[in-house]
Amino acid sequence: MEIYRLLKTSLDATEIRGKTIANNIANINTPGYKRKYVTFEETLNNINKSPKIEVKEDKSTSIRTDGNNIDLENEKVNQAANTLMYNGLVSVTNTKLAIAKSVITGR
Repeated sequence: MEIYRLLKTSLDATEIRGKTIANNIANINTPGYKRKYVTFEETLNNINKSPKIEVKEDKSTSIRTDGNNIDLENEKVNQAANTLMYNGLVSVTNTKLAIAKSVITGR
């Protein structure tokens, strides 16, 4: 798999994950709301298939009596981890592009 395509897909996954986490936090007081989460990294294990970004719903638990299963602290941790992942991916992308530019210009 081409590294640039993988980096782009990874950045797309962090964007979708960030929006999903923000949506979870926005619905913390919505009765019956079920937490959503993004799967992506799990699909990287199979080298023969393209990685796939999916938003799934966690129907297995209910933290509150109204059926809502959002844990604000957990969502904040997920948001911080996603931000770190995004920043790391941007750094790697910038490094790869700088190397390619260096090779092209001969400097």
